[in-house]
Amino acid sequence: MSTLTRWEPMSRWSPFKEVEELEKRLSQLLGRSAPAGSGEKNEAISVAQWSPVVDISEDEKEYAIKAELPDVKKEDIKLNVHDDVLTITGERKYEKEEKGKKYHRVERAYGSFMRSFTLPEDADGTKVTAEYKDGLLNVRLPKSEKAKPKSIEVKVA
Repeated sequence: MSTLTRWEPMSRWSPFKEVEELEKRLSQLLGRSAPAGSGEKNEAISVAQWSPVVDISEDEKEYAIKAELPDVKKEDIKLNVHDDVLTITGERKYEKEEKGKKYHRVERAYGSFMRSFTLPEDADGTKVTAEYKDGLLNVRLPKSEKAKPKSIEVKVA
């Protein structure tokens, strides 16, 4: 009797599959979420570490830090100034899966975060103020009086 060999259908070759897999592994190693569009249909949902993005600017009166903190509650944000270092800490809590709801992809990161910034010499760390509205934290750091420019009139004799 002859033995029948069962042929499995060949999977379609993708020239970028190896690159996507390498990118996915590297992202996991660095604690980031995998890039959009990478991975397979049945990829596991994982929660990545995250750090909020910030913009830092200054004018003649103060420094301003704007931090994006979407879905973070005000009570989960803490600001601390110690030894001329401003630290913003907090947590974005993972939404519990609802019964009957199926997630296909979760790319937003959750968990605790911490960002620290060394204050410039002319910043007055004792007068820091902060406002939180619509997922945006605005931190204002006034410049010290001694750092503000003073004009001195020169008299001609």
